[in-house]
Amino acid sequence: MSGMDGRVAIVTGASRGIGQAIARRFAAGGAAVAITARTAEEGQHRLSGSLSTTASEIRRAGGTVLSVVADLSKEADRERLVTTVEDELGPVDVLVNNAAVTYFEPVLEFPERHFALMFAVQVRAPFELAQRVLPGMRERRRGWILNISSRAAVHPAGPPYTSRFGSTVYGMCKAAIERFSSGLASEVYADGIAVNALSPSGLVPTPGVVFHGLTRGVPDDRLEAPEVMAEAAYALCTGDPARLTGRVTYARPLLEELDVRIPGPANV
Repeated sequence: MSGMDGRVAIVTGASRGIGQAIARRFAAGGAAVAITARTAEEGQHRLSGSLSTTASEIRRAGGTVLSVVADLSKEADRERLVTTVEDELGPVDVLVNNAAVTYFEPVLEFPERHFALMFAVQVRAPFELAQRVLPGMRERRRGWILNISSRAAVHPAGPPYTSRFGSTVYGMCKAAIERFSSGLASEVYADGIAVNALSPSGLVPTPGVVFHGLTRGVPDDRLEAPEVMAEAAYALCTGDPARLTGRVTYARPLLEELDVRIPGPANV
């Protein structure tokens, strides 16, 4: 048996990048994977990637997948996502909160609508989706919630400061999700539910990262394949909730700690 046989997993932001890689890995591990994003088909977004592409890759590999188009900034879509997955696949065992909408702008010029949208998708949505899946997990006394974070949550070092310009609000969102993860882990520990936060240990050259120009000047040895995050996510979401919970951790060090083979370098 594979580590996720018989389990139902939701992966948000699964049309491209890290979410897509996690969805593929979970399906390969035996899970029935529900993928969600705003982009249903290629060409609907300026970046490459879509739910259709992710689903096709999973099905070609023999996996089970359900696509649910949703805008996680909207409460109705968050509710519909969980209800649809439960109706179509069954109770949710694993929730991966990966979806993000990101603007890199200085605080002084940051529009309220961008601020509200970032917090809705990156903080409110993970919080509410957890609320919606936790009762069933608690009833079955098993479950895994994984929140995808970033090194942006780490406080800038200085003075002098050399942090990336415009990343303050993004860092706020990720710091919030990390504190949420450790706090929720303590609340549901006795229920057999694991909650963790996972960040890349290098820069993952996803379509969004490349679009924002974040790979410029970054040496190849600092780039990391999305499959490294996917393998670390799989380890956290198949681990023993009594032991592997409450972590705010990074992909490569976690895999080394658990003695799991690290996938090869990013193809850039």
